[in-house]
Amino acid sequence: MTHRASPLTALAFTTLLWSSAALAQGLAPVDKNFLQQAAENGHAEVSAGRLALTKARNPKVRDFAQRMVDEHTEVGEELRTLASAKQEELPTEPSMLQKGKEMIIAGLGDETFDRRYLNQMGVEAYKSAIPLYEKTALESRDPEVKAFASKHLPALREQLQAAQALKVSVDQRPTPAK
Repeated sequence: MTHRASPLTALAFTTLLWSSAALAQGLAPVDKNFLQQAAENGHAEVSAGRLALTKARNPKVRDFAQRMVDEHTEVGEELRTLASAKQEELPTEPSMLQKGKEMIIAGLGDETFDRRYLNQMGVEAYKSAIPLYEKTALESRDPEVKAFASKHLPALREQLQAAQALKVSVDQRPTPAK
């Protein structure tokens, strides 16, 4: 007597094998990339925010920097929890490019620092982070990564608006003569 697998049994077996292979591979590259970039971006915001707390002349810039430190520290904790659940290791500091940008503004003084900090770590950083989160919210293959990106998009957009408004205010103040 010969046993033949029914088409339904073969389909179930193939699905089981495919699911096991997918689990063994972990996250899709697009999702891994998002987690890595989001972590580096968050570290850059916190690091530059701490720098601004010591160097900024304008109290509103210091307030903005404190807000960035607080909010990005909180989001970073949530991101680490998500990555841990996905068995992904995240970077523990900004990228080399982000560190270089921070080093450049660290050497600035007066209101020049305030302007560059707001432009670089406020406006420019959010203009690059928002598309990353938008793309992930639309294209992520992992529902939890997708939910994380979707959840934090409104705050990123609001932070960009706050940075832009503050930048306009700071840009209108005359730079003191030397």
